[in-house]
Amino acid sequence: MDNSLTLLGLLSREASYGYDLKHSYDRYFGAGKVLAFGQVYSTLARMVRDELIRALGEEAGGGPDRKKYEITVAGRSRVHDWLFTPDVPSERLQSNLFAKTVIALLIDDDADRLLDVQRSEHIARMRELTRVKKDADLPQVLLCDYGLFHIEADLRWIDLTSARLTELKKELQSA
Repeated sequence: MDNSLTLLGLLSREASYGYDLKHSYDRYFGAGKVLAFGQVYSTLARMVRDELIRALGEEAGGGPDRKKYEITVAGRSRVHDWLFTPDVPSERLQSNLFAKTVIALLIDDDADRLLDVQRSEHIARMRELTRVKKDADLPQVLLCDYGLFHIEADLRWIDLTSARLTELKKELQSA
């Protein structure tokens, strides 16, 4: 996920302070990994430099002066372009799990065990996401569903690969 475009998109709703923007980001997208304040402020500085947003001024408070930011016309255009440019599904057909499987077979190690261990890890993550969904709001439920569907695809691949390990090993050894 592109954090800078996501923050820019949040600024499209209304002008905001960096502190409030960070909390909005975390509320909508921070499940499991919130943004650091430093990352928010460095991103805001780059967006000001690139004229995607502008600072509306500073307010004195109990701590450092607070800057409120608003999106520019160029920023709105960037958000619009981002929203309606489709993401390319999995540009590369390489994965760590695939590489581990091939290496295990090449060095005559236990690829079945490797896939079983990974299957167990995937199932544990599925259980965790299912528990999270029970008390979650709709955005969180949909995010969990997204993760669950990807895990299900990985599990199908693990099962298919497990069934073909002998054939794959023969093909790798003859190459």
